This record gives sequence, structure tokens and C-alpha cells, in this order.
Amino acid sequence: MSLYDDAVLVLKGYEDQEELRQAYLDHLAAHPDSMWKACEAGHITASALVIDPEHGRVLLTLHRKLRMWLQMGGHCEPQDASLAAAALREAAEESGIAGLTLLPGGPVRLDRHPIPAPCHWHFDVQYAVLAPAGSVQQISEESLDLRWFAYDEVADVADASVVRLLEATRARL
Repeated sequence: MSLYDDAVLVLKGYEDQEELRQAYLDHLAAHPDSMWKACEAGHITASALVIDPEHGRVLLTLHRKLRMWLQMGGHCEPQDASLAAAALREAAEESGIAGLTLLPGGPVRLDRHPIPAPCHWHFDVQYAVLAPAGSVQQISEESLDLRWFAYDEVADVADASVVRLLEATRARL
């Protein structure tokens, strides 16, 4: 199955955010290249919130370009077999943590946000991943910093989209 076909199946099976989910499906139908960064009308991205429920905390990255505290994530790559695999790959690459596992149940949220030209939109499919006990993070080239935040600290450092992702993840837990 292609990554495009996986995205369509994942989104058709996603039961929340109906209007936004339909906008993602419409975008995919109108832009067969929308899985790739080269699609200037906007493209699908995959991200993952790294969570340590045992200690009530999440790992956020201070994004090098945006200078914002965000979950791990980014563009899909040709080797990604699925959106979930892309999110897991991004989380491992950007956190430096081996042994991350996806929270069961598929995507936690969708978040469409504008980005600078030449592209116009990221259609982000957001997952959550569980950090194994004793995880040690390592800053990647894409980050200025990488830090664990208690659940109640996230709203003080991150934007509303990260707060909503954390809330949805905690509800799923």
C-alpha cells in the first residue's frame, strides 16, 4: 500500500474533527502529490507528542526555524510505510530516544496550520508516542533545545495546538 493510500484510509477511519478530517480528504483527492513537501498547495505532515505518563510530562522541542516549543514531527519521506511510521520516525529522530512506541488507536488529533511560501499549509496528522522508562533525549540538528515539561507547564511555553494535542492525548490515556 502506498503512503497516499494509507493516509486516505487513516483519515477515513478517524472519527473526530469531522469538518477538518473532510478538508484533509478533499485536499488529498485534489492533490495526488500532497504527501510530499513539493506540493505547494499544502502537504500532509506527521507529528508525535512524546509522553511519559509515569512522570506526568511531555518532551517538546524548541524548533530551530520557528523558535517555538512543539511536538516532534515533520515531512513524510519516501521510505515511510505509513503516517504512523512517519510520526514515529520523526519522534525518534528529533528526540534521540530509542524504543518509542505509538499510543494505540491511531491519530490523536489533526491540526492544519499555515506556513510560509512557497507552500501554504501543513495538514498535520498528530500521534502520541510513549517514552520508555529511563529515556534520555538528545538534541537533533532541527532543535535549539529539547526539554521535558510537566503537563501543567505546557500551556505556559507552547501554543494552543500543542495544548490541544496534550489534552487529547491525556484523554486517550
